Amino acid sequence: MEKSKCKVSKEDFSQTLLGNSQMEKWWPNQLNLKLLQQNNERLVPTEKNFSYKEAFSSLDLKTLKKDLEVLMKTSQEWWPADWGHYGPLFIRMAWHSAGTYRSIDGRGGASSGEQRFAPLNSWPDNVNLDRARRLLWPIKKKYGNKISWADLMILAGNVALESMGFKTYGFAGGRLDTFEPLEDTNWGPEGEWLSDDRRDKNRELKNPLAAVQMGLIYVNPEGPDGIPDALEAAKDIRMSFERMGMNDEETVALIAGGHSFGKCHGAANPAKYVGPEPEAAPIEEQGLGWKNNYKSGKGTDTISSGLEGAWTPTPTKWDNSFFKMLFEYDWNLEKSPAGAYQWVPTDPETENLVPDAHIKNKKNKPIMLTTDLALRMDPEYKKISKKFYENPKELALAFSKAWFKLIHRDMGPKSRYLGEEVPDEDFIWQDPIPKIDYELVNNDDIVSLKETILASDLQINELVYTAWRTAATYRDSDKRGGANGARIRLLPQREWKVNKPQQLERVLNTLEKIRKEFNQKEIRQISLADMIVLAGSTAIESAAKKAGFDINVPFVPGRADAKEEDTDIKSFEYLKPVADAFVNYMEEECDIPASMLMIDKAVQLKLTVPQMTVLIGGLRSLGATFEPNVGNLSNTVEILDNKFFVNLLDMSVAWEKNNEKEQYFYGKEKKNGDIKYHATSVDLIFGSNSQLRAQAEFYAQDDNREKFVNDFVKAWQKIMELDRFDLFT
Repeated sequence: MEKSKCKVSKEDFSQTLLGNSQMEKWWPNQLNLKLLQQNNERLVPTEKNFSYKEAFSSLDLKTLKKDLEVLMKTSQEWWPADWGHYGPLFIRMAWHSAGTYRSIDGRGGASSGEQRFAPLNSWPDNVNLDRARRLLWPIKKKYGNKISWADLMILAGNVALESMGFKTYGFAGGRLDTFEPLEDTNWGPEGEWLSDDRRDKNRELKNPLAAVQMGLIYVNPEGPDGIPDALEAAKDIRMSFERMGMNDEETVALIAGGHSFGKCHGAANPAKYVGPEPEAAPIEEQGLGWKNNYKSGKGTDTISSGLEGAWTPTPTKWDNSFFKMLFEYDWNLEKSPAGAYQWVPTDPETENLVPDAHIKNKKNKPIMLTTDLALRMDPEYKKISKKFYENPKELALAFSKAWFKLIHRDMGPKSRYLGEEVPDEDFIWQDPIPKIDYELVNNDDIVSLKETILASDLQINELVYTAWRTAATYRDSDKRGGANGARIRLLPQREWKVNKPQQLERVLNTLEKIRKEFNQKEIRQISLADMIVLAGSTAIESAAKKAGFDINVPFVPGRADAKEEDTDIKSFEYLKPVADAFVNYMEEECDIPASMLMIDKAVQLKLTVPQMTVLIGGLRSLGATFEPNVGNLSNTVEILDNKFFVNLLDMSVAWEKNNEKEQYFYGKEKKNGDIKYHATSVDLIFGSNSQLRAQAEFYAQDDNREKFVNDFVKAWQKIMELDRFDLFT
């Protein structure tokens, strides 16, 4: 059809493209409430009652692993395997899938199969991993819903290691696929690949980032900013891996273990021969990117990172030759055929030359990257590397444990692990909680405990606040935190300012006393973790009754109390909030709009927009705020009703900034100027933002008073049970 005869143009449908949202162009600083609608059920093609846990339990894992190993050793003409084995490619795929994890906000990682989507599928560091996933497609097609892409990519890495002689520590399934890229992750401020605008003047990375450049998993293998300085590279490595939750020994083991297999690919200059990444490639490429026009574009002509060569003479076999190469040779700097900085040994013996990956009878010099030499040049890394060089069994054990941690770190507690290869050992990074070995309380016990709680001298707002703060530590990104374990009573949480340590101590002491007295006289037992949640729910029922609503807040016992020795204080510090908008807390030194942090936390709590709205309004009406009366826009206290929204929308009140306190406001009577309310920017955003105002108006309606209470109870229950993985299927 001739364009001139078409009645419509591309511009007529510009709204269908990501970059043409007029709303974003006109008002770029408006809150992005779409983050609370990610992976919407309308996107998910599985049946609503589909249970991945049940599907995975029917999987014949042993047969699947055999199929994977056959696949790895069957080279395909369209993408020939190096040395006839795809194992190293699959290790890289699994590593890069899991390796985006960072401890600071728990985001990244392998748990949702994000490597299939933008931006990760098009990162420069993931070049040609699109081929790895296409190689896996026949396996995924065969086993279908019994194994997710997220699990399959990780399992393929494990099988690859095992097929080349390495004994892995185990494998757990349980990762659920998303069907769209998760957009709540901040990958960095840069607009160009491999650029670096993420450091302060001391070259420290800005939070929450872990990779040193946009589009890298960790660090630049050529050295910082492409400068081949091993000692400076060591600084970047340590900073990046530490932000992933790895210590020095784990870091050395991972680098050495990973680089014991496979090779780098840099047959020619990628800038000259390699086409656009998958998301920018033409439609006929069908989701593949980086089309290589250098000679055959594959096999010996492959271009990936631009570095070229293998680390060891045995690239498809597990042994200790990485450290043998590293320590037994001096290394000279050279450039790869693509122009990238790398290192080659001086006069390597014939037996240490590397068989070419594709050309029979050809031998090549091994290589090291600047980041590899860092393991020899940095004093601390060198000690560990020497130990592994001299004790190969220690390296094997350290690598197996570090690899297991790498690929499972974002899965949360061990109770979420599925399959027959889950190791018995508990690791502190799994935030272990003791198994319950006693009979749980029944309904009669719960009624009795509620009466005792209400008879204590604790206030409704104190009980609600404590329960909220113990549960609201949960973050869905890596399934850490939450009420199970009652870690609010342990360091570091018991000292966090947001937890009101003095009030917390009083509440916990009273609840512990009630718990002990009950447990001493009954066969059935209750944990402090359950007591905290029960007390908060009991207080809500009491507050609702004051408002004229006789409700029951569902409570399911089964939480246990974590031990101090099973709590990694350093890693739990990452869960300490800069702000908790739900209780109107904000660190004084922070000038970030609190509403932005509210949205981020709501994402981590898996809240919808209505759920976020009712929780804000309900907690205000209950007086469960960090500062008394701030945000309580009601003449009553500790009554669960919709008055927060009713009074927020009252046109007889005018709002003015508190010039002495950032993000604080006065609500003044228009008729006389008297101060009536104190509120924060979080409170006022529900009247200012048009979408949130629509929610506030709905819940402020006279006919929605009861619905507000019921919706609050449902949202509250959801928060209290976010980490009750034993209740989910």
